[in-house]
Amino acid sequence: MSELIVIALGGNALIPSPEARDIPSQYRACYETCGQVVKLLSQGHRVVITHGNGPQVGFVLRRSELSRSELHEVPLDICVADTQGAIGSMFQRALYNHTMSWENPPPIVSMVTHVLVDPDDPDFQDPSKPIGSYIDNPQRLDEFEAQGWSMMHDPKRGYRRVVPSPNPLQIVELPSIQQLLHQGVCVIACGGGGIPVMKNLQGQVEPLEAVIDKDRTSSLLAQQLGADRLFIATNVEKACRHYDKPEQEDIDTLTVAEAKQSIAQGEFGRGSMLPKIEAAANFVSFGGKEAVIGHLHQLANFHDPSIGTHILPDAAVS
Repeated sequence: MSELIVIALGGNALIPSPEARDIPSQYRACYETCGQVVKLLSQGHRVVITHGNGPQVGFVLRRSELSRSELHEVPLDICVADTQGAIGSMFQRALYNHTMSWENPPPIVSMVTHVLVDPDDPDFQDPSKPIGSYIDNPQRLDEFEAQGWSMMHDPKRGYRRVVPSPNPLQIVELPSIQQLLHQGVCVIACGGGGIPVMKNLQGQVEPLEAVIDKDRTSSLLAQQLGADRLFIATNVEKACRHYDKPEQEDIDTLTVAEAKQSIAQGEFGRGSMLPKIEAAANFVSFGGKEAVIGHLHQLANFHDPSIGTHILPDAAVS
């Protein structure tokens, strides 16, 4: 049976290692990723792809900093727009190349997408979203802190910039996405969580310096599209409680109520698995059949209950 499936892919999915972060390497990773996506398309499912952009936004910001003596700096909202276009282009090209030999290949569109947020969201006062590369050079750290950046420390990998990550409220281009899906188009949208905007007193949209979590936006998009399922790709086979601690525990299945209880008990990391669990639970609680968190290579078989972590409606589990 054909379903509408929203697939949320991380920006790190295109950068498998620090040595493979140039554009040709990112495209090769994108092409490999799309090899999984087209399996769902070949099964007759309708697909919307969302993607992260954390490393790529960091690259754009760093280029802007290095060239500030000659060129204007690039604000964060335009960095998100730049990466939406660049990464969307790679996905669009990769999907085209995978399906070009099909008798009826699906039309494919990548869309620059804006997302409405609340300018009074508390995350503007307490930034939480890491972007860019990890920094272990003390001189660069001093330089960034002098610019007023908020930094997060990971004992194993160094420091990383954090920026506000407000909750998404409304996808501005939703009607266009709906129309494209109705016409049978495979849509790539909400890249990097979408370009964060607010409405001014005249009702016009204005950009904000922030980055929206792409899993939360993917959940909102899936809800507003009435999607059947949400797949959140990550670099682990399953979600875990107490990740990287002695009491680490793989999770096969959670109901929405169980997920909310685990969240309340602080069993997931704020900057890692927590937003994925929240996004999955929110999608299912608003009518989605199921959300799955798992490794990308599991995508084509994610209906299998042994694959990934499945978030289910409360009534689905006795």
